[in-house]
Amino acid sequence: MPELGLLDPSSVRKIAAELDLRPTKQRGQNFVIDPNTVRRIVDLAEVVADDVVLEIGPGLGSLTLGLLERGATVVAVEIDDRLAQRLERTVRERMGDDAAGRLHVVEADALQVDQLPLAPTALVANLPYNVSVPVLLRMFELFPDWTRGLVMVQLEVADRLVAAPGSKVYGVPSAKAAWYAETSRVGTVPPKVFWPVPNVDSGLVRITRRPAPETTATRAQVFEVVDAAFAQRRKMLRAALAGMAGSSAAASAAIEAAGLDPQLRGEMLDIEAFARIAERLLG
Repeated sequence: MPELGLLDPSSVRKIAAELDLRPTKQRGQNFVIDPNTVRRIVDLAEVVADDVVLEIGPGLGSLTLGLLERGATVVAVEIDDRLAQRLERTVRERMGDDAAGRLHVVEADALQVDQLPLAPTALVANLPYNVSVPVLLRMFELFPDWTRGLVMVQLEVADRLVAAPGSKVYGVPSAKAAWYAETSRVGTVPPKVFWPVPNVDSGLVRITRRPAPETTATRAQVFEVVDAAFAQRRKMLRAALAGMAGSSAAASAAIEAAGLDPQLRGEMLDIEAFARIAERLLG
């Protein structure tokens, strides 16, 4: 009789041993071993049966099984060939042919993938710690059909993603995520539910898409201003943007034309303000 349902600690270790898998820090591999945590994530993500869920880094399949249990279709992007090739078998053994038929595995690096077999309606993922922000921003940019999501990331990254202007941790991830979506932290996850056990807590970030700011500047132009403003975050805007503008005086003029004080620092600006500056500097 095959084991059924979600993965537990012994199941995770059994599959890992079969694959001779040694989780690596390089790929940020920390696998969830607690079914209750998986169901909590799926609940908070508000996944329903007609969703097509994009999952990045499914690993051994803990979250994948939870999403399939809800009745969703899952497009799972996995960089590790052993894990990618084992995933469908794991699903078939533990949940049967129907669930396996709703799984589409894409063996690829999420930082390089540019097409998917189905258009996702939601993104739910335990994102690898070391590439979580660039992966999320890439999924925002390339696959605009998904309108909501929930990601589990290192707690420090979660705080940065949801930070508001004026916060000590507000920065490039906060501003760029705000271009695409509203974000909020909806929970924390302790290290003990992972194997191997990480040294930090994780945070759960809920994502709700919204229209980009109305601006004549392109997204790339706005992001260029964001990057420059935070490259040396203690600098006033007029100094931080002097290189782009050609001089501090030209930067000041553009910032003032956008209705802002050139002596402000980037950490005080929301994404709409960055867009107004980009219009004057680069539009």
